[in-house]
Amino acid sequence: MNQACDILIVGSGPAGLAAARAASRAGLHITVIDDNPHAGGQIWRNGPDTQLEPAVLERLAVLEQPLIRYLPGTRVVAALKPGSLLLENAEHGFVMEYQRLILCCGARELLLPFPGWTLPGVTGAGALQALVKNGLSIQGERTVIAGSGPLLLASAATARKAGAQVENVLEQASARSVTGFAVQLWRWPTKIRQALDLATTAYRWNSHVVEALGEQRLEAVRIKVGGRLKEIPCERLACGFGLVPNTTLAAHLGCELQGTAIAVDPLQCTSLPEVYAAGECTGVGGSELAWVEGEIAGLAASGQHPEIEALRGRRDHWQAFADQVRQAFTLNPAIHRLAQPDTLLCRCEDVPFAAMACETSWTAAKLQTRCGMGACQGRVCGTAAQTLFGWDAPLPRSPLVPARISTLL
Repeated sequence: MNQACDILIVGSGPAGLAAARAASRAGLHITVIDDNPHAGGQIWRNGPDTQLEPAVLERLAVLEQPLIRYLPGTRVVAALKPGSLLLENAEHGFVMEYQRLILCCGARELLLPFPGWTLPGVTGAGALQALVKNGLSIQGERTVIAGSGPLLLASAATARKAGAQVENVLEQASARSVTGFAVQLWRWPTKIRQALDLATTAYRWNSHVVEALGEQRLEAVRIKVGGRLKEIPCERLACGFGLVPNTTLAAHLGCELQGTAIAVDPLQCTSLPEVYAAGECTGVGGSELAWVEGEIAGLAASGQHPEIEALRGRRDHWQAFADQVRQAFTLNPAIHRLAQPDTLLCRCEDVPFAAMACETSWTAAKLQTRCGMGACQGRVCGTAAQTLFGWDAPLPRSPLVPARISTLL
């Protein structure tokens, strides 16, 4: 069964919503797909215990416009030919044909191994937010948040609101880096207000997790604060070492990458004609940058070029903020050395760090150890290995996700 649209948008986070709203003004038929059951991406994740702000609800309402068709719970299985993707939802697989494609695939959390990171009770910082918003109860649990970047404060705020006792928020960046970043916030007044709202006395810079402790589940965490080691009893540990752009679909299509992100020109166009990209998949920069990039991509894809000029200044403004974040929260090399020889790197296939450290590439490690061949298909361990060993990411092959045989036939 084939379906068709003028513009296909992959992702319904800030960039995807902005692209849909901008493109819809041209009177074109637009389809927005997302593998999640609800729109909003990770930052505007909906759930049973979540109350979204009116401004966010207004942005989500774009999906109710008559020319926009929204398909939640829909995954891209493969690219068939230029202008055609094989998709699958809970009911069936189908082909979507399009004239122009906008990739708004977002980013995922960077998880790096350390002793004990596979214990129950240990999650990513962003993952903890998602779990809480989806109904996980952490009432009264002693919680430690660790890693790097502004996401830690947001995760801590979500945990406190859910009734957790946030013992420490451990930022690996130095005091100089964090304060240097803070004094620049006058250039982005809304970020000053956010910082004040999220501020906590539990925040510690130049600090990081050394080891998660426990038998059957997390019981305590060994941390390094400044130069001192200490142990803190806790029931939950959330670690996030930044975000990584989702580029799997772009690489599968043949789009050029720049570092870890999709390369785009000033119109958000990729190296492929009629394929655009916006938001975190083009470089992690926050929801404000993602929104304006989405607007530009939507306008460019729908031929509304005269309106783009007015948005360039806003994009530059938020790109400067993204650059400040990246510079201030660069990972300390010590974080790369947390894993011990027996620390599992690929938790799906029980592959230890030592077994992969002696290999020369992801492909070689996969052949020798089965890393990346488990349930996550390398989404966690593959990114960790690339970060720790400097390996290049392999080219994605079809199918991009597990799919029914009936879909593939």
